[in-house]
Amino acid sequence: MKPNTQQLSDLTIQVRRDILRMVHAVNSGHPGGSLGCTEFLVTLYQNIMDRKEGFDMDGIGEDIFFLSNGHISPVFYSVLARSGYFPVSELATFRLLNSRLQGHPTTHEGLPGIRMASGSLGQGLSVALGAAQAKKLNGDQHLIYTLHGDGELQEGQNWEAIMYASAKKVDNLIATIDVNGKQIDGTTDEVLAMGSLRAKFEAFDWDVLEIAEGNNIDAIIAGLTDAKSRTGKGKPVCILLHTEMGNGVDFMMHTHAWHGKAPNNDQLANALAQNTSTLADY
Repeated sequence: MKPNTQQLSDLTIQVRRDILRMVHAVNSGHPGGSLGCTEFLVTLYQNIMDRKEGFDMDGIGEDIFFLSNGHISPVFYSVLARSGYFPVSELATFRLLNSRLQGHPTTHEGLPGIRMASGSLGQGLSVALGAAQAKKLNGDQHLIYTLHGDGELQEGQNWEAIMYASAKKVDNLIATIDVNGKQIDGTTDEVLAMGSLRAKFEAFDWDVLEIAEGNNIDAIIAGLTDAKSRTGKGKPVCILLHTEMGNGVDFMMHTHAWHGKAPNNDQLANALAQNTSTLADY
């Protein structure tokens, strides 16, 4: 049975704790975007995706997810561990020498759940398109999901892939854009304004929907369910997921300052007090 909203909420809070403790322990990492996408990734893995037991790189007969904005690895690692891909205790090795949990995910570490190296931005959609077309060639009806940062769309390779996806009618693909309006140097509008993302994707002949409350689990379930219903109709699907960077920790919200900065001891204690343990810390 799929977890209910309360169970998903409890897991979300625990994943937030994982993110904060992982980044604090090594004084490096990216908590802001990780916290902003926690509800989405928890819901995707626990409620939406059709996943098999175990892990293999082929992913035949199951849905596949690619993380393109790999710097939010803390949330990805936590969700993977708490979804059974590897022991939760391994989260304690985040960013340590010889750890499989590098700052940006890499496939050569052999970490279950990691299907591409995503330290460099802008490449995830291209990889996902190959996987989506492979599923079509194999007669596999399952879907490909991706996640991208909004600032990441300032990179040109995305738009080549976006053009290709619609031209080749890759309609088994759901690409989600984390629209938080912030990146490492400031707001996305200050760094390089992109105008209307909806208008751009629609101009490239994608089917576009928006989740206005991107940190609301019920809204995410509804939005992802809607997106799934739009697949198989000749167009790739784009979700514009409106989130708050640093969500769940009051002093990390409404600012880009925590894009890539770790909390100190007092800040960690404050943040954890706002997210009381619901399961068990690693």
